[in-house]
Amino acid sequence: MQSIKELAELASNPLAHLVEIGIELSAEKDTNKILEHILLSAKAIGNADGGTIYSITDDNELKFETLLNDTLGMALGGTTGNPINFPTIPIFINDEPNSSAIVALAAATKALVNIKDAYDTQYDMTGARNMDAKTGYRTKSVLTIPMTNHEGELNGVMQLINAQDKDGNVIPFSEDIEALIRSLASLAAVALTNRQLIDGMENLFQSITRLIAKAIDEKSPYTGGHCRRVPELTLMIADAVHATTSGPLADFNMSPEDRYELSIAGWLHDCGKIAIPEAVMDKSTKLEMLFDRIEYVDVKIELAKRDIELAHQKRLVAALKAGDMALVAELEKGCEQQLAQLDDDREFLRKSNVGGEFMPPEMQQRVEDIGHSCTIEIAGNRTNLLSDGEIYNLKIARGTLTDEERAVINHHMDITIDMLEALPFPKHLQRVPEYAGGHHEKMDGSGYPRGLTREQMSVQARLMAIADIFEALTASDRPYKKAKPISECLRIMGFMKKDAHIDPDLFDVFIDKQVYMTFANEFLDASQIDEVDVSKIPGYVPPEQRG
Repeated sequence: MQSIKELAELASNPLAHLVEIGIELSAEKDTNKILEHILLSAKAIGNADGGTIYSITDDNELKFETLLNDTLGMALGGTTGNPINFPTIPIFINDEPNSSAIVALAAATKALVNIKDAYDTQYDMTGARNMDAKTGYRTKSVLTIPMTNHEGELNGVMQLINAQDKDGNVIPFSEDIEALIRSLASLAAVALTNRQLIDGMENLFQSITRLIAKAIDEKSPYTGGHCRRVPELTLMIADAVHATTSGPLADFNMSPEDRYELSIAGWLHDCGKIAIPEAVMDKSTKLEMLFDRIEYVDVKIELAKRDIELAHQKRLVAALKAGDMALVAELEKGCEQQLAQLDDDREFLRKSNVGGEFMPPEMQQRVEDIGHSCTIEIAGNRTNLLSDGEIYNLKIARGTLTDEERAVINHHMDITIDMLEALPFPKHLQRVPEYAGGHHEKMDGSGYPRGLTREQMSVQARLMAIADIFEALTASDRPYKKAKPISECLRIMGFMKKDAHIDPDLFDVFIDKQVYMTFANEFLDASQIDEVDVSKIPGYVPPEQRG
């Protein structure tokens, strides 16, 4: 955007000025800067001593955006950093145009107002006169221009004060200047409307992505908040890498547009889960389907106990008839042991059903032994205590999902990529599918869905993988594990670095900049925030010891 000196030079050639500002306004992305530049350009064309530009609030009031006055040395709002403490001005009062403020009247009628002398006019200029009395200023010529878009909607008002001739004398705004300023206002209104439309579309798109993420989190009570926390952590890591000035990631930089693109990818990184069956997504125990089948196992154990007791009663009666009291005692003891064993087995199966970090082979074998330890009769059919399906599920080594169910869950990445690649992303968001689709890949190529290696992935995709893993490790809403303290999570990730599952350089920055602590302070329970000794993190080497 050009300086005041350059604007003054362009003012000597108004047509060139209009062309120049048209180009600049179409390129500017900041609405506040657009408004300020409009005012500076109009002020230069009209050689005005001062001016103000207003935006329209949702309450249909005029809000001061930028206020300039050369004589008073006043520069407020806009990019000046100086706040404007004046209250907003209502455009209508009791459904009638607010005639006590000329800017409000111009806004209400959408008509340009050109006043030659504020002290000799039919308009109510009480406000200007009161301000003059406080500052010692003399307001004379005033030009007020409402800015309307192509649909006739008001999107701003501009007011210029005290046009000057070459000698610095205050003069009225001429018809020629009025026409030029009107043209500028029309051009500016188009640029402002386009910017507002673009901002509105981006806000809508961002809201939709968050709506999708919220829907996925709401779908599963066991991953609630995951889709919200991962993009937050992703940007924390990205900002830390952006701030890194040494090492292999020193050249990584992000513009505001790059950051926005990564944020969108973060919010959409699990959008494919919306197509995953709830029976798999919400499987909180190994035997859960429409209901937790551990209750069915309980019933079968009760049937087995009944069969044992019935068989015991028959043998006991026979022993009593034979008068064999030693056999009676033996039978009583044997029955108690069998029932106690079944009770112990039931408790073991209940605990196994919950799932966990790891189930050793000997415990898996015990599940199978219990399943074949006895038979029961149901509807005339004799069957093992546990079915093959129940044994298979209860032997799950990690978590609550079978290999087949985990494959269904993993398929959410294929769905995510398919969904995102089907969207017509604009140029500045075209990398969203790649960023979002890589967070389950591993640096050695053993991840999914595409088995990409580190060299085949962008930095953004690799850092999103770290965010996804750390969030999952620290999550307190998983049914099969307790919330882990930070130190344990970092120890696990240290081993993942050594095994070439996560990017080593990004993990080093994650530790160097203590991103984990920033995230923990905002999202984790205080009980999880323990002391971290970085020297005990596997594979981590402090910056001063790196080659």
